[in-house]
Amino acid sequence: MSVPRCITKVCACDYKTFAPLIYGHGCFFPSGHPYQGPASAAKAGLDALSRVIAVEEGPRGVRSNVIAPGPIGDTEGMDRLSTGVASDVDRHPLGRIGHLTDVSNATIFLFSGAAANITGQVLPVDGGHWQLAAFQLPYPQAVLDPESVKHMIKPR
Repeated sequence: MSVPRCITKVCACDYKTFAPLIYGHGCFFPSGHPYQGPASAAKAGLDALSRVIAVEEGPRGVRSNVIAPGPIGDTEGMDRLSTGVASDVDRHPLGRIGHLTDVSNATIFLFSGAAANITGQVLPVDGGHWQLAAFQLPYPQAVLDPESVKHMIKPR
């Protein structure tokens, strides 16, 4: 696969011309979610394709990455899928859902020279939300007040 000349002119570093490719998918699924088989498979496929392109086309100066936004406010996905209760926000370590500007800033970063040595990566833009996928205790209560959840932890 050759890189079209116009793509190699997208961005330039002092040391080498490079062409960033950025893919995106609707949400980051590091663990299984009920009824999300086809969507999860498609997203995993996109992640794998990006890594393959990073390896195959890296010697030609192509960088390939994926942006994986979590819940983003004022979008159709949030309108359709959000429960609208405070606990939706409480499950985000940064205490808020994302904004469209969070995704656009990540895109600008990956297209910039500041990301010249980043390829084959999935960049979650979700305020740390995916880190809690397997966390079964109430968050952030379990972190801020551990005594209040001791009764939920089985003794050895």
